[in-house]
Amino acid sequence: GEYGDIQTVAEESTAWPMVSKPTYLGGLGFGMKWDMGWMHDTLHYMSQDPVYRKFHHNNLTFRMLYAFSESYMLPLSHDEVVHGKGSLLGKMPGDTWQKFANLRLLFAYMYAQPGKKLLFMGDEFGQWREWNHDASLDWSLLELPFHDGVSRWVADLNRVYREQKAMHELDFDPAGFRWIDANDTEQSVISLIRQGRTPDQPVLGAFNFTPVPRYNYLLGAPLGGTWKEILNSDAGVYGGSGLGNFGEVRAAPISRHGYPHALTLTLPPLGAIFLKPASRRAKA
Repeated sequence: GEYGDIQTVAEESTAWPMVSKPTYLGGLGFGMKWDMGWMHDTLHYMSQDPVYRKFHHNNLTFRMLYAFSESYMLPLSHDEVVHGKGSLLGKMPGDTWQKFANLRLLFAYMYAQPGKKLLFMGDEFGQWREWNHDASLDWSLLELPFHDGVSRWVADLNRVYREQKAMHELDFDPAGFRWIDANDTEQSVISLIRQGRTPDQPVLGAFNFTPVPRYNYLLGAPLGGTWKEILNSDAGVYGGSGLGNFGEVRAAPISRHGYPHALTLTLPPLGAIFLKPASRRAKA
């Protein structure tokens, strides 16, 4: 249209249909709609002690039943860090290390989901207190390693989200998302594939929502060859324990989760990893 670089986004929490559909189709014409259900379900899940998360696993997976009914924006908004609700960091369970690991994990899962992202100011470095419109953000916290680590993590998530077309190109298209395994409730692990318009450049995400490392964790993969670990929320630079996959994993010709190849992974505690094929020439 005349103002093609302007977006209107509806902060709307009902089931009113076609909010983000064009007016000529009978919609309301918004560019996107807030996915309030995702926000509430995910924050409810993340607030649980990890030992109980397996009983709330569907809070992580339910949105995929409706995720493409609108063009959704995933908000972690001001509504959740005011009026006595505390900060995002304050909602996370566990000791200080676990709170920060959980926060990095929350952001990782948010960026892995289809839809655009909205993060309220102060969340990007893990502010302890809730937002106060009469005061500045607590920028001095960035001098502390854990807070600096969260800031670095969000910056790298933004970089990978921008650079990897699989992470953003089909945000509103069902072709852009596939589960690998959404049903490992006992270990509280979720795994998925994000896909762009180029079939041989997917991004795989695996998320361990417990503080127990998962060694030799077998996941299906759509392509063979070497997969590069492009992000790991448990890296020391972010404040993590440094557990990972030494930068890359070689796929084995083993059928798993409906895919023709499999990766044997180390999933860090309360951690997320993202991998991509090392070469466009990798064969299915």
